[in-house]
Amino acid sequence: METVSTVVTRDLLTRIQMEYLEMPGLHLTSQQARRLWNLDQGACDEILATLVREQFLSQTANGAYLRRGTGGLRHPVAR
Repeated sequence: METVSTVVTRDLLTRIQMEYLEMPGLHLTSQQARRLWNLDQGACDEILATLVREQFLSQTANGAYLRRGTGGLRHPVAR
């Protein structure tokens, strides 16, 4: 397992994961994530890359990050 830099702590990664779990439809661009979590660009990029590498997040074609397995799922229409 790769180590997380001192700028990006495991506690911060866990907090961001919890926010994605609490809001299942959450999808953010890097810029939106930086504003939401008050992070500098380097730390935010490292967090998002780590969460993608750990297969918690995936990145959409338009650059948004969402919890892996939640994007593009279509629910059947109830009849």
